[in-house]
Amino acid sequence: MSTPKMPIEELTALITVYHRVSPTELDQALESLWSQTRPAAEVVLVEDGPLPDALEAIVVKHEAQHPNLRVKRCAVNRGSGPASQEGLELVCTDWVARLDADDIAVPERFQRQWELHIEKPELGVIGSALAEFEGAPDNVVRVRKLPQTHEQIVSYAKMNSPVNNPSSLLRVDAVRAVGGYRDVPLMEDYDLWVRLLAAGVRFENMPEPLVKFRADGMLGRRSAQGIFAAELRMQRTLVELGLIGRPRALFNLAARTAFRLLPTAAMSRAYKRLFLR
Repeated sequence: MSTPKMPIEELTALITVYHRVSPTELDQALESLWSQTRPAAEVVLVEDGPLPDALEAIVVKHEAQHPNLRVKRCAVNRGSGPASQEGLELVCTDWVARLDADDIAVPERFQRQWELHIEKPELGVIGSALAEFEGAPDNVVRVRKLPQTHEQIVSYAKMNSPVNNPSSLLRVDAVRAVGGYRDVPLMEDYDLWVRLLAAGVRFENMPEPLVKFRADGMLGRRSAQGIFAAELRMQRTLVELGLIGRPRALFNLAARTAFRLLPTAAMSRAYKRLFLR
């Protein structure tokens, strides 16, 4: 008989899922939460609108197997920001860990991040690098690292999202204090990070990849419909928060738009230079 794993009583894991997620991918994501060396005390899963039968069957299976799984079924698909906020409102612990419905947390993820929290209790956001894979989870093609220290993260946030959202561990009261997740399509995570930074919350990114990130088709998604409007709104938010001035916002908008307009091969090369350390 295996020894029961000691859960982190102050931690809830939060996932949102919508109809386009593969049943296999959601199953792998949830299994990675149950396989943690120090699992979360509770898992909150938000269904962002009705799911296909095969995908709903995965949710029902895990509900039956894990009494600490709470499922919020939303009648309408509203997007990542509103769905994340629905989940946040159900969190009863001091900390929440995010994971995307198609990604996989490595077994030591929560334990490693919690150890850093104990070592540095002043931190309010803890992220990590991502191991990007294509096809099978073992087919890791690259590691995405972001700046590690708080000071580096503040500087980096003036140009780009400074935390890999699927790796994030967040202090719940800090997130609620800045208004939680907002309905800002394609920029929900970046929008939250900069509001937390402007409020003085301390950040740190761990250099080891604690999440396996599904990278199939990722560069194509970076030129999604509506992305220019999202970029424009994001730059306005950065200016409103006093993190950058208008000239820097115009530069950011031009540079980020130019990146998204690159051919796929050139975008891939630029991505490696910008994000792979």
